[in-house]
Amino acid sequence: MKRIIVLGLAVSLTALTLSAQDWAKARLDKSPRHGEWVKIKQGSREVQSFVTYPEVKEKATAVVVIHEIFGLTDWVRGFGDQLSEAGYIAITPDLLSGSASGGTAELVKAGSNVGQAIQALPADQITADLNAVVEYVSKLPSCNGKVVVMGFCWGGGQTFRYATNNKDIKAALSFYGPPPGKPEEFARITAPVYGFYGGNDNRINAMIPAATEQMKTAAKTYDPVIYDGAGHGFMRAGEDPAGNAANKKARDDAWTRVKEILKKI
Repeated sequence: MKRIIVLGLAVSLTALTLSAQDWAKARLDKSPRHGEWVKIKQGSREVQSFVTYPEVKEKATAVVVIHEIFGLTDWVRGFGDQLSEAGYIAITPDLLSGSASGGTAELVKAGSNVGQAIQALPADQITADLNAVVEYVSKLPSCNGKVVVMGFCWGGGQTFRYATNNKDIKAALSFYGPPPGKPEEFARITAPVYGFYGGNDNRINAMIPAATEQMKTAAKTYDPVIYDGAGHGFMRAGEDPAGNAANKKARDDAWTRVKEILKKI
């Protein structure tokens, strides 16, 4: 009975989180930029992804955005649109698509536990999906061939992990996600890794010193920044009209940093 109650609460939390993002959908719906759904072939599966394009004269760098534990939400797609507003091609894959569980929208509609489904995704499948997405977006006629990967929460951890598996990405921007744990994983990283963390998120922040030491030992670039007073998920919470001041400031400061990093790519 206890397990049923816990799972029920998790489903309710997911539904509440998604339904509370009407502000994100409203912003995305008003975007003047071109956005489209694409299906990217990966083995016998297809990865449903949303691509947004900047209104620029020259070819642009692409950014792969890895979603939170809540799946591909309107906020994640909207964040991709904000990247396009800043001048970048953005692609947000639904890593739940193409599998037996269905995509994010299907799981939410069925009242299923999205977080549980995401946690069950095989690491090799995630890597293969991301490789297919990176290859797809890098070959778009409007892309200059450069690809950056970034992600939030669960996606932040996957971003750091993916940097250990793909030597071609130009940078990895990990938002409040756990780092890899093994020395050999850090040794495989070739791209600079930039970390974004909330000051009130010690569950994740407690891992930063070890990651810093591992990256230093492996002679890799790791630049973590902690935003005072912010909690876990501050990029989404700071954009929410009902968000608190600390999360809003952290979100604004982090967004400025994101754009500064991308300009150097």
